[in-house]
Amino acid sequence: MNHAAPSKASAVVDQPRRDLLATLALAGGLGAWPAVRAQSFPNRPIKVLLGIPAGGTQDILTRAIADAVRTSLGPIIIDNRAGAAGRIAAEAVKNAEPDGHTLLLGPASVMAMFPSAYAKLNYDPLKDFAPIINAASFELAMCVHKDVPANTLAEFVAWAKAQGNKLSFASYGAGTPSHFLGEMLNRAAGLQMLHIPYKGSTPARQDVMGGNIPVYFDTVGGAISMLPTGRVKVLATSGAKRSPPMPGTPCFAELGYKDVVASAWFAYFAPAKTPAVVLDKLRTEFAKAVNSREVRQQLLINGMYPVGDGPEALLKTLRDDTARWAKIMKATNFVATE
Repeated sequence: MNHAAPSKASAVVDQPRRDLLATLALAGGLGAWPAVRAQSFPNRPIKVLLGIPAGGTQDILTRAIADAVRTSLGPIIIDNRAGAAGRIAAEAVKNAEPDGHTLLLGPASVMAMFPSAYAKLNYDPLKDFAPIINAASFELAMCVHKDVPANTLAEFVAWAKAQGNKLSFASYGAGTPSHFLGEMLNRAAGLQMLHIPYKGSTPARQDVMGGNIPVYFDTVGGAISMLPTGRVKVLATSGAKRSPPMPGTPCFAELGYKDVVASAWFAYFAPAKTPAVVLDKLRTEFAKAVNSREVRQQLLINGMYPVGDGPEALLKTLRDDTARWAKIMKATNFVATE
């Protein structure tokens, strides 16, 4: 039986299919299709979810890195999914397609503290996410309204004791380093300050500057941003040593409160099962950004320290900090209710 030769047009139409099959064959068969797709990453804008309102320290970090990787990774969309102290953003990334186009900027509170703070958590930081890079670390600062009659920590402690249980302090969220720094000071100094959690740093800053709440434990970068207003005073910082961005301000440890030490971090995570080739590309480009002079300067100006640790070191930090904060929460009998 004679068979007609395939037309030239048919051969042209079939060529892309043959090229694709050849590529798959070289890559190890049809099961390698996800790896082939990963090689073209990114093929659309990358979205980074932040669990806070716009305008905070996390915004500054994410925008600085987004600008630095624009040439190599394309545009980065910053998506502020505020709510539930950052848990909404974490859950959204957990459930996103694991292709590297949806990432989480995970603060230590969301990833290392909430597993102990909440009896039920709809994500597991160790199982539901793939670590990419620890971008930056930061310390905190004790900020008081300008009318608080204290210019030193010793003066504040004496004044606060006289207030009994009538004095409140703000944090940028229950179960965060901001919250527990206040609780650490309560325990160390014998105070009875009542914790008032806010939904993010921006509203807390507005209220302490406006005098609606006398004390707020902010990031060092946040404290720096408020000082030019003249509406707040910074009495101490939370590092083991003085904070380089605020060298004139003593740390709690040097003032006799050696156990009032706290630092935290911001790290990038992808959904679990994101291909290794995608994670490697993200880590490489983010590391270049974190180590660039422009980004480092931007971070230091805003009270953050560039880190740049890769997945293994980040995973160790996550595990170590989860255990450390679990002990602190147990000691304070804290269980989050919202």
